[in-house]
Amino acid sequence: MQYIAYMSITTDQILEVMPPQNGLFGLLFAFMNRLQAAGDAFYDEITCKQFFLLACMNLYPDEAPTANELAETMGCSRQNVKEILNGLCKKELVTLVQDENDRRKQRIYLTEKRKKLAEKYQQKEMEFMKLLYDGISDDEIRCVYKIISRMEKNLLKQELKK
Repeated sequence: MQYIAYMSITTDQILEVMPPQNGLFGLLFAFMNRLQAAGDAFYDEITCKQFFLLACMNLYPDEAPTANELAETMGCSRQNVKEILNGLCKKELVTLVQDENDRRKQRIYLTEKRKKLAEKYQQKEMEFMKLLYDGISDDEIRCVYKIISRMEKNLLKQELKK
């Protein structure tokens, strides 16, 4: 029986063996997997997806969001958001309250327990962001942001065609 030794390819080598579009496509998936794993290991109390939902809540300073609004912001289904919310409700980090003007809607509110959790991890979060963006300029970050935003708009165009 003959064994063939395979070497792992590094992210620096990917563009040498495939078109840049394919390389970036794969890199985005690999990066998201690593980012989620790092996020899940970061917090003792919550998952990375729960953290992301809580972070998205800060984008709604004037009125508490609904699950539909959060789903659109997060780029996932309402069912996925409801599942994440159920876990956060059990941990008493958010509460769901019936909208006063539209009984079909529930608004999502952060609790005091969530504020204490944010204070607990504030310094650690800043250190993580510093590590994540080490050696990357604000201009480079803006450039990547613009590129990924354009890619997202292209995906949304495709969804509208369906």
